[in-house]
Amino acid sequence: MSLFKRITNLFAKHEPPAEEKSILTLAPGDVVEVSMVTYQVIGKAANASRNANMLTLQDGNQIRYLYIEDRERTVYHLYHEIDGRLDSVDEVPTTLEMDDVVYHLEEQYHGRILVVGKAPFSASGEQYIWQFQSDQRQLLRIEWQDGRFMLYEGETVLPADVQVLRGS
Repeated sequence: MSLFKRITNLFAKHEPPAEEKSILTLAPGDVVEVSMVTYQVIGKAANASRNANMLTLQDGNQIRYLYIEDRERTVYHLYHEIDGRLDSVDEVPTTLEMDDVVYHLEEQYHGRILVVGKAPFSASGEQYIWQFQSDQRQLLRIEWQDGRFMLYEGETVLPADVQVLRGS
């Protein structure tokens, strides 16, 4: 290599290294492992005002939802969809009993979500969320958007049980 080429390479702008995928930057096409089960991310609903994401995960025919919220520590909840309905968004109770488990309202909020890929709600918009917890630490989540309810049951997942395997 000539001296001139070496000097030119010193002043050339090099491409910055690719940013590593974090759990909050996952998008459809990425692969994540949750509690030793490998899932492909097929959808994402992001709530920027809460720094939270709800990832739609698929493993074969099995669909799960991983809720991630970055607060003073990152919180992970793994949900599955359940059948059920509520009559009105104005009448969501503070206590729910399902299958002999009593859930108490922990948090209620709303915000604008941005949807990418395959998610329970196909369009971005204003979403209302109610998060419940039982005395046995089981979780229940209710979402409402555009006149439609979604109900989920789940559990808290330890941060060590969530690994990003491959990002796109």
